[in-house]
Amino acid sequence: MIATARLYLRKPFAGTLASPMLLFGVAVILFWIVVTLFADHIAPYEPFEMVARRLQPPSWQHWFGTDALGRDVLSRTLHGARHSLPIALVVVIFSVVLGSAAGAIAGYRDGLVGSAIMRLVDVTLSFPPMLLAMAVAASLGPGLGNAALAMIAVWWPVYARLMRAQVLEVREREHVEAAIAGGAGNARILLKHILPLCWTPILISATMDLGQVILLAASLSFIGLGATPPTPEWGSMISDGAAFFYNWWIAFGPGLAIVSVVLGFNFIGDGVRDYFDPRSR
Repeated sequence: MIATARLYLRKPFAGTLASPMLLFGVAVILFWIVVTLFADHIAPYEPFEMVARRLQPPSWQHWFGTDALGRDVLSRTLHGARHSLPIALVVVIFSVVLGSAAGAIAGYRDGLVGSAIMRLVDVTLSFPPMLLAMAVAASLGPGLGNAALAMIAVWWPVYARLMRAQVLEVREREHVEAAIAGGAGNARILLKHILPLCWTPILISATMDLGQVILLAASLSFIGLGATPPTPEWGSMISDGAAFFYNWWIAFGPGLAIVSVVLGFNFIGDGVRDYFDPRSR
């Protein structure tokens, strides 16, 4: 039986590792993690330093050219990973924790508390995510910290609804009914017998949402509600490039970084989904 279980686990795992899309996604994200950790050593110039003539096109000295202040676009793009990747990780972690806790309570307790939580979730999800994030960020003021709070306010209801659906399904299973009949407390039943079986959809959704959060953070910075100048954040760099339409290289670097990170996380999310649910392959 043990050998059969090992073979069952090994086959989908091996098939997942063989996916070229997953390998590409892992390689891209590992690259950006290395850049985030060692940007000071990888970037050829300081991100705030005026190193050449302004609006200089790409060359061997400046691969992505220079911006309107003569700063190296490649160096600023590499340093931008230090802002975009951590903020995405923080937003997703806090959203998962808050949303999962609220959804677990709403799913296990159908009383007034559960109904109040789900009505709040429904009201929040009735607004377009970008519009709601803009409204919250505008009320808090510009800055990456306030942008993170705005994105958490937008994202936690997604996990709350997903967790509630999982809890409602798992709590009807026989092992939960046996635990109730054995006199186990509500906290023990929820933490030991229900939640461990509810995390797979949450993990898949969180992996894919990392790229979407980076995209939303860049959008907020683009309209002036995220990072403030001269912070080298990808969205604000694209905003700077929008003012110089014919100097395409200013926005090319950060735009390419955003596309690669979003694709990388989406490919990893597909691989995680295929591993936990081989029927989706």
